[in-house]
Amino acid sequence: MTTMTETSARFREFKMPDVGEGLTEAEILKWFVQPGDTVTDGQVVCEVETAKAAVELPIPFDGVVHELRFPEGTTVDVGEVIIAVDVAPGTDDAPAAETAPAVVQQPVEEAEPEAPKGRQPVLVGYGVAESSTKRRARRGAEIPGPAAAAVQAEINGHGAKAAESRPLAKPPVRKLAKDLGIDLATVIPTGEGGVITREDVHAAAAPAPAEAAPAPDGASAEAPAPGVVPQAPAGRETRIPVKGVRKAIAQAMVGSAFTAPHVTEFVTVDVTRTMKLVAELKEDKDMAGVRVNPLLIIAKALLVAIKRNPGVNAAWDEANQEIVQKHYVNLGIAAATPRGLIVPNIKDAHDKALPELAAALGELVSTAREGRTSPAAMAGGTVTITNVGVFGVDTGTPILNPGESAILAVGTIKLQPWVHKGKVKPRQVTTLALSFDHRLVDGELGSKVLADVAAILEQPKRLITWG
Repeated sequence: MTTMTETSARFREFKMPDVGEGLTEAEILKWFVQPGDTVTDGQVVCEVETAKAAVELPIPFDGVVHELRFPEGTTVDVGEVIIAVDVAPGTDDAPAAETAPAVVQQPVEEAEPEAPKGRQPVLVGYGVAESSTKRRARRGAEIPGPAAAAVQAEINGHGAKAAESRPLAKPPVRKLAKDLGIDLATVIPTGEGGVITREDVHAAAAPAPAEAAPAPDGASAEAPAPGVVPQAPAGRETRIPVKGVRKAIAQAMVGSAFTAPHVTEFVTVDVTRTMKLVAELKEDKDMAGVRVNPLLIIAKALLVAIKRNPGVNAAWDEANQEIVQKHYVNLGIAAATPRGLIVPNIKDAHDKALPELAAALGELVSTAREGRTSPAAMAGGTVTITNVGVFGVDTGTPILNPGESAILAVGTIKLQPWVHKGKVKPRQVTTLALSFDHRLVDGELGSKVLADVAAILEQPKRLITWG
């Protein structure tokens, strides 16, 4: 939604829009423009973080930036003016008080100490919020109009060399580097024009090649950053403000846990044939260009199980005391990102053939890893899969995504002794856990869904006969 106002024929204001579904505030993460910069219609001027995701905001008109109303790190209510633009520069009809543009002093990024040789990256939290008020600035302050020009000249003059030497990286990449304790000045860029990418930061965080272990096949967006070894922080306590995505996660999980009566069932299954199918599909020309892994087959198995047991794909409408049966499946995939756990979903996953599902799954995972998941991509999910196996975990008791009736947790796939055709043999085995809302999914229905998923993974040819 585009929000703007006109203060005069010359100056136009752009307000913080509602970039999600009913969101009330957002934090300004990064300004991409400064007073005096020329902007064009559709140009991204800042990045903000909502309770769901990081979003870039484009300006809806041409002109010259007159004023930034809030510094980076400020939480702003939806509807508040965040930037004013002079749409008729060079004219003399501006009020006297506005002859010098008011500037919000942008904090000069503190140089991070050079990493000592052999230093391991440290996971850190987000910036500290001073209070619960809306205008929370991490650093810097608003500079009134009369002093703005002098301050800006001082910053521009003395900070020129520093600006030139500052590594080139997008805001999500800078955030990732900060969270991993990586000094961007030490990272070798591989992006076009010398821009540091997420892969460059992960490479800098990884241990020496001799120590690195290959990622497990089928790792999803939940896989932790390679080589990250947390170190004990100084002091006895570290306080991390709960805001943004983390705050939304906490509220949603508490609401889900204490609203929907959860039931979790488990099954351990031999997935050796599924792993063979994955290997075969990787060589199939029809699957060229898409990523094939166990998660793809598990997702397809769950979709087939839902088709056979449609009652599990529903929601509880408390206000109307109704069960809302969904005739479509928006399949959520839980993904751990630097901003916290998010659950984007594949729209109308039930209609997708295996190559289409693989492409959609690959796009979902890469978008989440790059921090580009939009609020719309996380809305409207019906059933979710969470792959805890990428952490080496056997199983868990997942909490329902709010508004959904079921969530499937997939444990690690590993060789175990298993009775196969009357003999004990090493087989690829995993444990599945299905949590469901017992208000609308009874034990029989939940058990049938989980049993169907397990049966397909044990004998994946059932995808043909059942699908």
